[in-house]
Amino acid sequence: MKKVLISGLLLLNVMVFHATTFANNIEKEVIKTLKVTILKNAEWAMQQKPVTVTDQQSSRSAGGKHDFYSEGDYWWPDPQNPKGPYIQKDGLTNPENFVAHRLAMIRFSKIIGSLASAYKLTGDQKYAKQAMKHLRAWFINEATLMNPNLQYAQAIQGRFTGRGIGIIDTIHFMEVAQGVIVMQKAMDAEVLTGTRKWFAAYLDWLMSHEYGKAEMNALNNHGTCFVMQVASFAKLCNNDQLMEFCSNRYKTVLLPDQMAVDGSFPRELSRTKPYGYSIFNLDAMTMLCQILSTKADNLWNYKTSDGKSIKKGIEYLYPYVADKSKWTLKPDVMYWDNWPVAQPLLVFGANAYGNKDWLNTWVKLEHDPQVEEVVRNLPIRNPLIWLN
Repeated sequence: MKKVLISGLLLLNVMVFHATTFANNIEKEVIKTLKVTILKNAEWAMQQKPVTVTDQQSSRSAGGKHDFYSEGDYWWPDPQNPKGPYIQKDGLTNPENFVAHRLAMIRFSKIIGSLASAYKLTGDQKYAKQAMKHLRAWFINEATLMNPNLQYAQAIQGRFTGRGIGIIDTIHFMEVAQGVIVMQKAMDAEVLTGTRKWFAAYLDWLMSHEYGKAEMNALNNHGTCFVMQVASFAKLCNNDQLMEFCSNRYKTVLLPDQMAVDGSFPRELSRTKPYGYSIFNLDAMTMLCQILSTKADNLWNYKTSDGKSIKKGIEYLYPYVADKSKWTLKPDVMYWDNWPVAQPLLVFGANAYGNKDWLNTWVKLEHDPQVEEVVRNLPIRNPLIWLN
């Protein structure tokens, strides 16, 4: 019995050693793959001045100068009633809608993500110093800050001044929050405190406002992205209660209600962009596992009673990410040729399960996409800052 126990402990130690070694190799591979891009993007970010929601407004917004405003992507003027309420064309983006604030937020996310990646790579505090200029502008300076709510996001002309589904726009604050975590030791206390205060206020709004509650209860990628955001921002704010809420939500609602037993997401497959939305939702669930997993509560290993798991989700979708020609469903109505790129599900899935094929596919794909629609649906573009 004693020999069996010793053998079991030795086997466990070997498994832990190999898992740790592969995780270290993942980070080395990420650095090897992205080093040139990281330094190039950081050089760009070092030259950028802050641009916030106060720099551009829309006369159609029901909010004020400091309120984030955007309009629903798939809503168009009605040809039969040009001055009347807009009508929906699912999957077809209206290029005339106001998205300047979203683009400013994405730019902000690119800047902080790039600076945080370069800081982690080099340890040079100049990157944190530059990041603080942008953090002050967005979250602290009264003249330029954004109000901590999304009351007026994804409005629809003639129908709504804002909607709960607009909350998905702030997925691009996730790499801002994670970038602050990475660079916090090199930041001034007032910037760190002010940034956390802003995100804490935003979390309060998300969890209490009717828009936040509606988004939380969404049955598709919107519900996933709500929980993903809350998890990311709660981590920055050291809010263990909300992080536990997100972990439970993943295990009891998101995974069992959205995933089929084969690992697919039926609601995403029913959309006009089934391929892109399947990738997007799986990326979001993958990030929940990456953000929330602990030794005591490892979401990477969690399975429902009927066998649903994040691993099964990646295994289902991976063949189509590795070779899109194998996709048997209808192609997406827009941007079919632009997916996939270097999806988070590949690199973090590879890290969690030691899967070299997933990692090799991630290495080969596009790491710095420039297509606006792809960037909009790819909030995690700097994997180095998310690796422990």
